[in-house]
Amino acid sequence: MISDWGSTSRRHRHVTDGALAVATFALGILGSAVPPEHPTYLHVPDTFAVVVSALGSASLLLYRDRPRLTTGLTTVCALSLALAGEQLNPLIQAPCLAALFLLALRTDRRTARIGASATAATVLAASMVHGPVFPWEIFIIGLISWTLLPAAMGDAMRSNTEYLAAAEARAELAEHTREEEALRRVTEERIRMARELHDVVAHHIALAATQARTVTYLMRHHPERAPEMMENLCDSTDEALRELRATVGLLRQRGDTDSPREPAPGLAQLPDLLRSFERAGLSVEVTTEGEAQPLSPGVDLTAYRIIQEALTNVTKHADTAGARVHLAYARRWVTITVVDEGSPGLPASPPGRVSGYGLIGMRERAQSVGGRLQAGPREEGGFTVTLGLPMRRTAQHPSSEEVPQQ
Repeated sequence: MISDWGSTSRRHRHVTDGALAVATFALGILGSAVPPEHPTYLHVPDTFAVVVSALGSASLLLYRDRPRLTTGLTTVCALSLALAGEQLNPLIQAPCLAALFLLALRTDRRTARIGASATAATVLAASMVHGPVFPWEIFIIGLISWTLLPAAMGDAMRSNTEYLAAAEARAELAEHTREEEALRRVTEERIRMARELHDVVAHHIALAATQARTVTYLMRHHPERAPEMMENLCDSTDEALRELRATVGLLRQRGDTDSPREPAPGLAQLPDLLRSFERAGLSVEVTTEGEAQPLSPGVDLTAYRIIQEALTNVTKHADTAGARVHLAYARRWVTITVVDEGSPGLPASPPGRVSGYGLIGMRERAQSVGGRLQAGPREEGGFTVTLGLPMRRTAQHPSSEEVPQQ
């Protein structure tokens, strides 16, 4: 209701300000027409009281831009009436009381207190010149009370308005924060899906390209072996389509019937992955240290995808037909090392191996589950990728002993 009144007052400021001035003037005239010694009789106010009341009410038209000046002018008018012999009462002081209320409403609390205290002290001192009709104690208590009351009401209304504005700002901030959180989660999901698509497409396209080149070679030199390699090439492309369909199927709606039913890949599917590389001509040796332990689904998928990406890089970049995968299980961590021997005749870091989106994606994928990844060339030739992953997402980063340096 207060906010509705404030908006209405701003839209029709001239009407509301004029109505306030007229109302306070009418109250001031009524207060001057009632003699304090005979409150049941009315008399015609003198000209001085009418003029001073009119000036005090007219000064209220300045309160929007100059509330302090308005308070000072209305206080001077009340002071003039008191010095002229008028017995002050709330009606005669109506312009002054309205100004104190508006001062507290439009300024700070300190200004409102100073203004109300100064006004009360001034009009009280001026009223002592002629003496009150009522007993001193009653008059002093009444004058101070009705002078300070409008300031207290204005301060309370201003505090309530500020509280409502702060609550509205907090609500808007909370809504904005929720929108940002939803946007962040959508962005993270898009990055995860892009990483999944990159791993699937890059792996199978690299294998298919290698097998296609092998088919071309066999058709020229050993045509009797070409059909077998062509079957392997067809198997690789079919597997690529299946994984691509399963990955993109995660974006389907809940009620779609074509959503994938297969579980996410993990280390349990590592033998199938290695067989796909063997069909492309890459021999992979797997060794295990420690007792194999189950991993959380996210960590298991991360381990599978990083091994897949590392071996794909070996197929694309390394001049070698062999690689090694070593899995070391500790109490809370599993360390995975992928090593290719490279070629003794090539530099330790072939072009395109150290930098690129593949390594960036592997590092981001490892960090997303609380692990870390190290990758770089070997001094004796070849390349090494070392990955440390927690058994669960809540584990801390591994120590240097748990992630061996290659």
